[in-house]
Amino acid sequence: MSRDAWLLFATRFVRLFAYGLVSVVLVLYLGAVGLNASRIGALLTLTLVGDVGVSLWLATAADRLGRRRVLLGGALLMAAAGLVFATSSEFWFLLLAATIGVISPNGNEVGPFLPVEQAALAQLVPAHRRTGLLAWYNLTGSFATAVGALAGGAVAQFLHGLGWTDVATYRPLMIAYALIGLLLALIFASLSPTVEVSVKRHEDVPKLWWGLHRSRQTVVRLAVLFSLDAFGGGFVVQSAVAWWFHTRFGTSLATLGTLFFAANILAGLSAFAATALARRIGLVRTMVYTHIPSNVLLILVPLMPNQELAIVVFLLRYSISQMDVPTRQSYTLAVVAPEERSAAAGVTGVARSVGAALSPFLAAVMFGSVAWASAPFFFAGGIKIVYDLLLYRRFVAIRPPEESSPS
Repeated sequence: MSRDAWLLFATRFVRLFAYGLVSVVLVLYLGAVGLNASRIGALLTLTLVGDVGVSLWLATAADRLGRRRVLLGGALLMAAAGLVFATSSEFWFLLLAATIGVISPNGNEVGPFLPVEQAALAQLVPAHRRTGLLAWYNLTGSFATAVGALAGGAVAQFLHGLGWTDVATYRPLMIAYALIGLLLALIFASLSPTVEVSVKRHEDVPKLWWGLHRSRQTVVRLAVLFSLDAFGGGFVVQSAVAWWFHTRFGTSLATLGTLFFAANILAGLSAFAATALARRIGLVRTMVYTHIPSNVLLILVPLMPNQELAIVVFLLRYSISQMDVPTRQSYTLAVVAPEERSAAAGVTGVARSVGAALSPFLAAVMFGSVAWASAPFFFAGGIKIVYDLLLYRRFVAIRPPEESSPS
């Protein structure tokens, strides 16, 4: 790969490490500074709602404003959000930072980074390497999230063992998040003009609906389905699951860090394995055939009678849970015109953010109730299975060019 491609992989690692670092303790930290369950849920929801607006504007304007500028701006918003969370316990300041800034409550991508980086990578490598490259890109992110989660849990456990209060234990991780945002900005600033879209190519793109023209209907249908999938996933964001394990079984912070380290490693490996499977059965079938069993396992997690079995089922779920990610991304880029790829990645990514933003508030209220504490797992698994069935019915016959070509 070129220098710029390696730098984009580095930014993916640094960013997802930061997301993983705070995801294990974020809800616990918000509770420690005095927020109740409903306010925490509102904060998590508006964090993702704000991401919708920021991401849609920046991602769809990236080719006009400059990809490096957009990525740099996103990194500075990330640093600003971390700084506010580290220095304030006032709900309205936190709400403002969560809405305008970039902070991840679930260890997953937020902000404008993903679609812009994907568009740049697709420009930097040959087309036949698309799915494999995205698998490595996702593996890098999963590994970084895992290491971040492990580090976050270990540091919090260590500081807690020294006798620090809960707030003092969690706050250094928020400071680290802000500093990592600044480091990310430095890396983005070192990208070369090669990642940008040429002026000639930009002028050739019809200026229609969010940069889409003949693939508009396909992208809209995909966006609606991806939003449904993300809505289901929003019931079990990583921070909330950590909260559930901690309150249901008394799982320690160190164990939570280890659990999410292992889960994200398995998720990354599952994404990488998807490349070989997709070559045999196709992108859509790989998405659906692996996603349904994953969601059945998710439903089974709260039905386990003890912590050990719940962890085993949870890890089994993660071992196949992300096989749809590189295939979904590759499919989206494959079934649209080349000049629509940035817009398609941005619109479908924002649609996922919209879906994910709607459910954390409901989930937080459920997790805060003894009677409903396990319900988010059932809602998440059921909704995601409905998504799988609808995706298969609508898109299994629409094959990307590489699957339609003779071997």
